Amino acid sequence: SGNYYNQGEIRKKELEQSCCVLGIPASDVTVIDHRDLPDDPAVEWDTQLLATLVLKHIEAKNINLVVTFDAGGVSGHANHISLYSAVRYNLCSSPWVPPWAGCRVLVLESVNLCRKYISFLDVLISCLLPRDALFILTEKETEQAKRAMKCHRSQLLWFRQLYLLFSRYLVVNSLRLL
Repeated sequence: SGNYYNQGEIRKKELEQSCCVLGIPASDVTVIDHRDLPDDPAVEWDTQLLATLVLKHIEAKNINLVVTFDAGGVSGHANHISLYSAVRYNLCSSPWVPPWAGCRVLVLESVNLCRKYISFLDVLISCLLPRDALFILTEKETEQAKRAMKCHRSQLLWFRQLYLLFSRYLVVNSLRLL
């Protein structure tokens, strides 16, 4: 629930506001508040528990595409890496075809610090490198993404302000199929 600084309720509301800016209705937003999944950048979550929760959500919502972090978690955040591990576990742990075999998974590429903060200049690099999908946002989409991020006021520390100004992820995202 994003309760790292005891701001879980605030962060839930900010998430709903952010999703609204992106055109995602509140009814499609699910916040998992589980005592064994603390919001903490240094804590690795239990892969099996998280895999079970993710799989239940995929099945309940009949989801056919999951976009998640890669093994680097984009920022090295242990919770982000755990989510990748859980999704990968769901795909690779079963000897038979999993119940969500029709669901495709794209993982967001983690890039080095230099590429992460060169904004639109990374478009050329991203176009030249191998990937399964590449999303280049229009100026309008970039502004929408920035408005959505600004809804997360409780998380807008100085380095996230820099992120809003310079991050390539607000302009270009390269993904690989898992």
